[in-house]
Parts: sequence; C-alpha cells; structure tokens
Amino acid sequence: MPPDTRNTPRPDRTAIELINLCKVFGSDAENPSYAVDHMNLKIRAGEFFTFLGPSGCGKTTTLRMIAGFEEPSSGNIVLDGREVSGSPPHLRNVNTVFQSYALFPHLTVADNVGFGLAVKRVPKAERRDRIQAALASVRMAHVADRKPSALSGGQQQRVALARALVNEPSVLLLDEPFGALDLKLRREMQVEIKEMQRKLGITFIFVTHDQEEALTMSDRIAVMSSGIIRQVDDPVGIYERPCDRFTANFIGDMNMLDAKITNIDDREATVSAGGLDLVLPRPLRLLGIGDTATIAIRPEALTLGAGGSETISFTGSCGTTVYTGTDRLIPITLATGETLTMRVRNRLGAAPVPLPGEMLTVSCPLAAIHLLTN
Repeated sequence: MPPDTRNTPRPDRTAIELINLCKVFGSDAENPSYAVDHMNLKIRAGEFFTFLGPSGCGKTTTLRMIAGFEEPSSGNIVLDGREVSGSPPHLRNVNTVFQSYALFPHLTVADNVGFGLAVKRVPKAERRDRIQAALASVRMAHVADRKPSALSGGQQQRVALARALVNEPSVLLLDEPFGALDLKLRREMQVEIKEMQRKLGITFIFVTHDQEEALTMSDRIAVMSSGIIRQVDDPVGIYERPCDRFTANFIGDMNMLDAKITNIDDREATVSAGGLDLVLPRPLRLLGIGDTATIAIRPEALTLGAGGSETISFTGSCGTTVYTGTDRLIPITLATGETLTMRVRNRLGAAPVPLPGEMLTVSCPLAAIHLLTN
C-alpha cells in the first residue's frame, strides 16, 4: 500500500494524458456517431478528477478506454508517460471499482481482497500483509473472515475498494460506485473516499451523473455532453463561473433569461434581458450586435428588495412558493412572461412568506449575473 501521508495534486507530474481520443460506434464513415469526440485532457498525479454529465455523454466510455476495456477508435492514452492505447487491462497500472461490487459470495472478505494477488502468485506472507493494510485503509479489517452476504451495501463497497487498492495502482478508476447506496450512506461514503484519497496519494478518476457528488469530492471536474468536454475547472469555477448554457443548466439550479446583444466592445456587452438593459463583462466567446445569448442567475443570488449601485433589480408577480425544509423557493413572473426563482433560507424571525399574486422586487449583484453564449 502507498504510504499514509497527506497528499495534494502534483501539477509538475501528469498521471494520464488523453490526446485526440475518439470512440466511434457504428460504421457510417460519412456521419460517425462519436461516443467520445477528439478529447484532449491532462489529469495530474494525486488528483481527484471527475467526469460529470448525463447518461450517454461518454464519461463511462472514456473511463473504460483508460482502463483498457474499450479500444479507442483513434487517439492516444498516456499513463505515467507511457503510451498504453493498445495494451490490455492487466498491463496497465490501474484498477477499477464498479457500481456492482462483483464480490465472490463463496470467498471471505480477505480472500476477495487478495484474489488478484493470488492470481499473480504473490507470496503468501506479502499477500497477507497487503490484504491487512488494504482492509485497514477502508476500516474493514474487523470483517476479514466474514462472507460478503454478512455485510451491508456500504461495507461491500469498501471491500471492493480494498480489492482495487491492494494492487497498489497508480490510478484508481471509479464508475458510479455509490449508485446502489441510499442517499445518507452515499454522502457518508463521499466524505470517506475523498479523505482516503488524500491520505493514499493515488490519482482517483471518478464518473458520476450526480452534480452534488462531483462538487463534494473533486479537485477538478470535466463536464461532458455528447462526447465533448464542455468545461474543466475546480468545483467553485464549475458552479460559479459556468462557460456555457449547458454547464450552467446542468450544475445545480439556475435561472435562465433570453438575452439579445445591443452593443459590444472589447470589455463589455450591453444586453436586453428580462425587460432591462444590462451592461455585463463580455464573455470569452465572440458575440456580435443582434446575437442571442442567455442571462444566468443562481436562485440564492436573488434577494428581496431593491439593491445598491452594483446590483440590478427585477419586478414581477409572486407565484406559489415551494417549501423544501431548509429553504423556500419563491417564483417571480416578470413582465416578459419569464420566471425567476429565488431561494430563501428558512430561519427564525424571517420575513413573512409572500402571497401568490403579490408584486415583488428582487435584486442581484452584477457580479452574480452570467452572460452565456447558447
């Protein structure tokens, strides 16, 4: 097992590099169906990196190509400086943890964890030490003699992790490993796995469609759709600085207003949106006068009442509020017919809940308004 030391991603060393990686399904040469479309990406050593996206976006296919279970249609996979695109899985220093635990029911926990070592004919004494260390790393040493059927779902997932870690991989691949767990256990496992990764110093590559899971666990996230990476950033950047409409809409809740560019220069763009004219920082992608765009505002960025000089205010009619426990969602219909939803924290002494039909003014800091290309 790797030494139990605190770890941070090492930007000076690349664990995995994907170069123009493609996976095509089907045989139509003129109109190929790309599961992964010319992906270029570097993943740093010691990083917890997540592929995030909806079903069918190509994230699991990418993981399977890194593992060697899928052959790329074209492109290269470089692992620790070595080209491995044509290498079989057992010749790559990676291990994979799947959503289904795939534990052998007739073997004990210890024998499950050590199965790969036995196949490799690792000496018994070394095998025993590595099994004990792997089980200790996932806090499961006390169940070494039990069968998988005697364990809970969360315990079985830990055993599957130990079985992958015992081989001391340079990269651990996790394909939606918490999908079979209930919500509370999922959240507990998220914290445990992230802490384990920091201690072990192994590069983790995680696949999920769960936005909260990705934000909780990751050092960096690649948001994918239709085989393409839309944005790569840390969790704060993905949530607070989305680069396009897809990313903004996929990550968390987001208000979207149609916008039209009325003026633009090197630094700023004037847009018409929600019945107002707004001057906002120009987005990275080129826009021209008359082009359509999107205004994106997080519900928690809106507050009741008119704001100061660095804010913008919207007025509309209150709809039916939704109580979610910790928060209350208040929809506001603007004169354009579009709706903004405001998220208000429930707390003692809070202002009375607005009634349906009541006219409300809400404000938002200019810095919290995102101008996105469609």
